[in-house]
Amino acid sequence: MPSSPSRRTTTRRSPRAAAAPSSAVRRLAPLPPPRGRPLTAPFAAVFGLLVAAEDLYLGWLLWDGLPPGWGRYLAASAALALLAVAGAALVWLGRGRGWLVLAVAAALPLLLLLGVAALFGALGDDSSVGWALLLLVGPVGCLTLAVRRPIREWTRPGRATPRPVPSARPRGDGRAR
Repeated sequence: MPSSPSRRTTTRRSPRAAAAPSSAVRRLAPLPPPRGRPLTAPFAAVFGLLVAAEDLYLGWLLWDGLPPGWGRYLAASAALALLAVAGAALVWLGRGRGWLVLAVAAALPLLLLLGVAALFGALGDDSSVGWALLLLVGPVGCLTLAVRRPIREWTRPGRATPRPVPSARPRGDGRAR
């Protein structure tokens, strides 16, 4: 059987212009970062202050129920509250790595409250489990907001300080030496 002649196929081109890309395609292109503070930054800062208040409340509960000499636990509670306030201030101002400070300040009380809820659950104190779970609102909200992309971009190191451009002029009075 003779071999069939090879045919060259070409794609048919329409005389009409191509359609403009749909809005779905345009949405896939990366958007430039916003110039101002993101809308979630004040909420993250407020939740950071709520975490600080909850840390101080837990310290007050420890101070009220523990015998003297347990001051290091009160100092730990105050240190967590200061970390949360510092993280809230860093996120509010847009300073570098502020989201990381706020996330750590929210994660530590979150783990502590989950442990307290598990302990009270094992002891059978349902009322205390409910209060411990209610106190999780602050750390969960703070952690959820602190790790979002707008907050991370807002607190990216070097975001607000552009690199210096070297000048083309010679230094001094401009005369050759």
